[in-house]
Amino acid sequence: MCRLFGLTSGTTPVRTTFWLLDAPDSLEVQSHRNADGAGIGFFDAARAPVLDKQPEPAFADEEFNREARQAVSATFVAHVRWATAGGRTMQNTHPFTMGGRIMAHNGGFGELPRLDEQLGSYAGLVLGDTDSERYFALITQQIDVHGGDVGAGIAAAAGWIAANLPVSSLNTVVVAPGELWALRYPDAHALHILERPAGRSIGAADAGMHVRSSISSVHAPDLDDVASVVVASERLDGESGWRMLAAGELVHVRPDLSVHAEIAITQPPAHLVPLPAGSPNIDT
Repeated sequence: MCRLFGLTSGTTPVRTTFWLLDAPDSLEVQSHRNADGAGIGFFDAARAPVLDKQPEPAFADEEFNREARQAVSATFVAHVRWATAGGRTMQNTHPFTMGGRIMAHNGGFGELPRLDEQLGSYAGLVLGDTDSERYFALITQQIDVHGGDVGAGIAAAAGWIAANLPVSSLNTVVVAPGELWALRYPDAHALHILERPAGRSIGAADAGMHVRSSISSVHAPDLDDVASVVVASERLDGESGWRMLAAGELVHVRPDLSVHAEIAITQPPAHLVPLPAGSPNIDT
């Protein structure tokens, strides 16, 4: 399935080159298994969303490589795609932006016409063909229904899909400037969180685990000196602090980098479907 990455450093702009390009299991490495598109989303100095995405694998995309080295922001989302709904087009490539927020999704669900009916006027936000962008439109709708509460919107949207549509996974990362939300649901696919204090060398590994190349500190020196929180489908390096989110767990990382976690969805999907044949299922 697709692979997710999210990072926030609160209010301090950083580069995230290490995680995207240089880590032992970077997004670029993962793109060899998820080659249907790649994208990076972040916020510019005016707090406006910026998307850089192509329907090409990250390992072959010079623009992905350039943006991974040059983009500076306090909040990032990145995604490498294994397509299950919608063709390999720019509009179907993650991440997506709506309402000043950025989102990417790992998983899938069916019966999209039923969701289109539920979206009502919010269906007009959807530019492509994917279930993922429709999921984001439903999240956006439910954020508005819940008075701007992003976490409540994510939980309500995922809960509706789980109760009404066949689901494989609704893992998602949603970000706003300086804030990050991540949901793992159900337990079919992994999603991990890593809270990194300032002053710890990025990529530091326990004995027997991967150790990064020394060149990484040149690419992203900020991350050694600034606290950050990372969310990812796979443990990207050998640090010992990675934690698997529980099924139904929703985390909110605030601008001060405090992390609030809760089990937001307690019921299993009404109709859980297996992975499509041939899916690169490496949930570790």
